[in-house]
Amino acid sequence: MARPVALVTGASAGIGRAFAVGLADRGYDLVVVARRADALEALAAELASSGASTEVLAADLTSEDGLAAVEQRLTDPQRPIDLLVNNAGYGTAGIFHTLPVADEVGMIDLNITALVRLTHAALGPMTARRSGGVINVSSTASYQPAPGNATYSATKAFVSSFTQAIHEEVRGRGVKAIAVCPGFTHSEFQARAGMEAEDVPGFMWQEPEDVVAAALKAYDRGRAVVITGIINQMTAAFETVSPGVVTRKIAGRVMAEAGKTRAKD
Repeated sequence: MARPVALVTGASAGIGRAFAVGLADRGYDLVVVARRADALEALAAELASSGASTEVLAADLTSEDGLAAVEQRLTDPQRPIDLLVNNAGYGTAGIFHTLPVADEVGMIDLNITALVRLTHAALGPMTARRSGGVINVSSTASYQPAPGNATYSATKAFVSSFTQAIHEEVRGRGVKAIAVCPGFTHSEFQARAGMEAEDVPGFMWQEPEDVVAAALKAYDRGRAVVITGIINQMTAAFETVSPGVVTRKIAGRVMAEAGKTRAKD
């Protein structure tokens, strides 16, 4: 019997890499996507030990050529994809008007535009076969405007809203869609965003493997959204019921204190 195939973006590190390993352990073959071919090749060699066949697809999803190449792979009728994991993304930290606008626009291109195009490419063949699924990695940042992470939290609010709508559209067609909302997770993402582990209390951090385990469990159950970790669930619940003026100010103070910590280093 043929093994199912999952395509994972941002697979070279962090949550994306953990998804690739977790899915290989579940019996999936993989198509792994990221910019760094060397990291993907190393991952493919590791996954071979679990019996997974891994196709390396090095692509920059902020470029038209890179995005088109992954879309083409998703729509190849001879090599169907059973699960798409849209994990690629990045964030920035700082006061919006002081940050390079090219980085903010690039974040929108990757976190939103690439995710929408790849989801669209995947769902056509999946709904025609009446099988398959999409896991879109969002964030607990989607639950509130976050001063100091303004563009990032806005992109993730889009991802969560979009994915939950897609979930309703396809759930009667044999296809699943779920938004996964982790909080602070040990990965390269935090360093790129300019946030260090010391800025955040230790109890708030998760490991990528724990995020993936929760995500796949919720995916199996056909959930539309999952917030990973009890602390993140409590935080999201507070943000949902509290007035926006309260949560905005709290988030702003947290980011301001983190900025002071970095300034002293």
